[in-house]
Amino acid sequence: MAEGDRKEWKIPQHVAIILDGNGRWAKAKGMPRNMGHVEGAKAVEVICEEAYRMGIQYLTVYAFSTENWTRPKDEVDALMKLLRNYMKTCLKTAEKNRMCVRVLGEKSRLDADIRERIQELEEATKDNDGLHFQIAINYGGRDEIVRAMRHIGQDIQRGVLTPQEITEQLVSGYLDTHDIPEPDLLIRTCNEQRISNFLLWQLAYTEFYFTPVAWPDFDKGELVKAVEAYNHRDRRYGKVSEEEV
Repeated sequence: MAEGDRKEWKIPQHVAIILDGNGRWAKAKGMPRNMGHVEGAKAVEVICEEAYRMGIQYLTVYAFSTENWTRPKDEVDALMKLLRNYMKTCLKTAEKNRMCVRVLGEKSRLDADIRERIQELEEATKDNDGLHFQIAINYGGRDEIVRAMRHIGQDIQRGVLTPQEITEQLVSGYLDTHDIPEPDLLIRTCNEQRISNFLLWQLAYTEFYFTPVAWPDFDKGELVKAVEAYNHRDRRYGKVSEEEV
């Protein structure tokens, strides 16, 4: 698509990304898997800036799933160390770019110091008016829905809610993503074509974009390709636009 045509693009309000391929990227280069995660964290910083420049308002990334605890202990430990360091980096980036940061997922399993850093990051950035950046950590879509149902059940027991009041809108309000619009576009890197328990409720009407590019190599150009593909979709009917046929 020509540069001039981009002025006519519809920019997705909310983009979600499954950051896949860090380990495979490192292996292909003869590096330890952990180096892939380090480079992947750098790619997140780049895409946050580029997304906001393009006019994307919400960006949600899948950083660590509930299933990732089953990985080898040394890899999990390295990921937790990287997460600790990233919290510091993210705070500096948020201050510079006025980014509003929110962490999705069940935080109780995380170490106390990580939970404290998450709380500090969310509190320090909550009034920022730049990119709304969500990081899914110890997150699983099914777990999120189960936790929401438990809270709804507790409110019914307390008498503040009746079963008849349960609607899709009400359920959405109990999810980790309450007050966040549902994603318009989901990107998954490294050629995998599944959603892996990510935002199961929220992706009901989302456009999917899959790319063979591993996450550490995902840059501005790749983001542009994803948004271009999004613009070839007819959001009213969930099909390729007639002019593209």
